[in-house]
Amino acid sequence: MKFFLDTADIEEIKRAKALGILDGLTTNPSLVSKTGRKFSELLPELVTLVDGPISAEVIATDTAGMIKEAEALAAVAPNIVIKIPLIPDGLVATRVLKSKGIKTNVTLCFNALQALLAAKAGATYVSPFIGRLDDIGHVGMDVVSDIKTIFTNYKFTTQIIVASIRHPLHVLEAALIGADIATIPFSVFDKLVSHPLTDKGLKRFLDDWKKVPR
Repeated sequence: MKFFLDTADIEEIKRAKALGILDGLTTNPSLVSKTGRKFSELLPELVTLVDGPISAEVIATDTAGMIKEAEALAAVAPNIVIKIPLIPDGLVATRVLKSKGIKTNVTLCFNALQALLAAKAGATYVSPFIGRLDDIGHVGMDVVSDIKTIFTNYKFTTQIIVASIRHPLHVLEAALIGADIATIPFSVFDKLVSHPLTDKGLKRFLDDWKKVPR
């Protein structure tokens, strides 16, 4: 499984990258707004930090507008992936962008049928938002499991990015299902390596080492 970081914060990206396990990055308008910076200035900096795919989202909601924005964003760097909302105009834009060789991440997916449509439209990635489903009483990971089954049945090459991750258990469940990617907020990313027994064991080893004769 690949690990993407879900952020537009430069310092968070640098800290995650230092672990040597960061495979890509996803951003969205909400994350960019938290930085207080212009996206046109921020995006070129992001591509210097992350070698893998970087998802940048269009703002337009009509097909022509999405395509125009997508072409401008894709021109920034070859690893830019265009985030497209899972709406009818978005599916049309996804198909057109595929024909132009521009990679897409179809986002705001909340059920397996939507994911199937995205795959048929030629999406490079599809992003089911599991945390938001959990928030309204659904089991978000069930959607990921259904998507994985459908994509396997029909040999779709569209990759599954598990998004809206709330805690490390979501990452574990996504990996067990066989999702291709988890895009993880830094607050969760930072917890993946942690375990109280690891901390306790390390403290004991170090305390015992102090007793070893020099």
